[in-house]
Amino acid sequence: MLSAMKGAIFDLDGTLLDSMGVWRQIDIDFLGKRGFGVPDDYLKAITAKNFPDAAAYTIERFCLSETVTAIMDEWFSMAVDAYTNEVELKPYVREYLEKLRSRGIKIAAATSSDRRLFEPCLQHHGIYDFFDAFAVTEEVKRAKGFPDVYQKAAERLNLTERECVVYEDILKGIEGAKMGGFYTVGVEDIHSCYEKEEIRQLADRYIVSFEELL
Repeated sequence: MLSAMKGAIFDLDGTLLDSMGVWRQIDIDFLGKRGFGVPDDYLKAITAKNFPDAAAYTIERFCLSETVTAIMDEWFSMAVDAYTNEVELKPYVREYLEKLRSRGIKIAAATSSDRRLFEPCLQHHGIYDFFDAFAVTEEVKRAKGFPDVYQKAAERLNLTERECVVYEDILKGIEGAKMGGFYTVGVEDIHSCYEKEEIRQLADRYIVSFEELL
């Protein structure tokens, strides 16, 4: 399928961007200010959610009195500098995107992240112009775990699900893409290693590094 694909749809955080450590630190700092440690299952619970849903989940789980908007604003202010100046690309991302572009394959992102975070990051690394389309979970009815955001990305590439490959580092992402009929590539990330074996079993292909696809 990889040799015949017409469209490549990438998750960003943990797949193309080595950014999950930023969110781990935000969790530690945010909850620490309120007297909580970070439960082992917290990152897994919020990773597939968009900002509003993750904030609502956090309020409910920790019985916080703050509003969803206030929490999102705090998270955003903590993340914006890191995304603009600190977050790096994962190894061989640029080379793989260049390879896809040279073959005439359309490229899209399907992400739960905020455009105000990922766009400066992609521009900082000089890869923003590789993308033909972007789809974010706030634009669709359901979060990752369902095919909606990947279908939106394929639609914006003017391609069908069967013509596209989805690259994801989390199990919910692989599950949602598979539900939609996409060929899937699981991408290893240290912050989702707790579900590594489930991803490896479900994805059509699993890679440790994009170097394997060059």
